[in-house]
Amino acid sequence: MYLIAGLGNPGLKYKKTPHNAGFLAADALAEELGVRFSKRENGKVAEGRIGGEKVLIVKPQTFMNLSGDCIAPLANYYKIPPEHIVVCYDDKDLEPGKLRIRENGSAGSHNGMKSIIERLGTQNFPRIRMGIGAPAGMRLMDYVLHKLSREEQAVYSGMAKDAAAAAILLVREGVSAAQQKFSSKASKN
Repeated sequence: MYLIAGLGNPGLKYKKTPHNAGFLAADALAEELGVRFSKRENGKVAEGRIGGEKVLIVKPQTFMNLSGDCIAPLANYYKIPPEHIVVCYDDKDLEPGKLRIRENGSAGSHNGMKSIIERLGTQNFPRIRMGIGAPAGMRLMDYVLHKLSREEQAVYSGMAKDAAAAAILLVREGVSAAQQKFSSKASKN
């Protein structure tokens, strides 16, 4: 069984912001698998299958900085090992539209990832980093929470579809197959 989480913040205020790139990936994956989200204790969860594997697609509703409070209890309940937890999240160090897939690693400056690593007690889980960039001269908090323009929405939509496809490939064939096909690939909108 796999748990594929897309990180973001709940509520209309945060919809269509760079910080919610992970939610877009989760939505794209649910659409691709033909499943719908239902509300659970700390998140929205959709259950589906990728090949022979059962998957939980999760959108934590705990706000970004407490993402681990949703993901760790679900992983524990379903006995999902860290190597089967895939996290999709925004990355300011990547150009908008690009993906980078890693088998493990630190949280960097991402508070959602810090929360997950802390709650799981490990950083050894795959992640799909989704490029949002970070323009010079703008406070990071203001940038990650700004409303996306139509042009930006098109880029993010393409990136979310690529992230969903990368997650499917990761489950089917492993991290290295997903890395080869999707890492540093710019989305086509």
